[in-house]
Amino acid sequence: MGTFNWAFQISGMDGGPSREIEATVDTGAAYTTLSARLLRELGVEPTGQRRFLLADGRRVDMDVGRAWITINGTSEVTVVAFGEDDAPSLLGAYTLEGLGLAVDPTSQRLVPTHLIMY
Repeated sequence: MGTFNWAFQISGMDGGPSREIEATVDTGAAYTTLSARLLRELGVEPTGQRRFLLADGRRVDMDVGRAWITINGTSEVTVVAFGEDDAPSLLGAYTLEGLGLAVDPTSQRLVPTHLIMY
């Protein structure tokens, strides 16, 4: 499929400052991951920790919290992981599903999708 980047707005839950971010779309990543420093600057507070398996096989515990994210004019609260400052920003599956978006691998873009409810 390849990878591609997508821009979005992110802000803390209190409606404070927001920032436009460009991140790699990664449906293999559970949560959107941004630098811990950036998230704290936006007022995003950790609400807990989760264990993650990284692409290189390492298992790490990372803080997680909640933030507002806006993509293509639609906003939703999502879970974000507090990454290392030098780690790449990732736009994860939880966020994409919460916003009703799917990956179009041919044109490398995000598109609205029907959510499945059985």
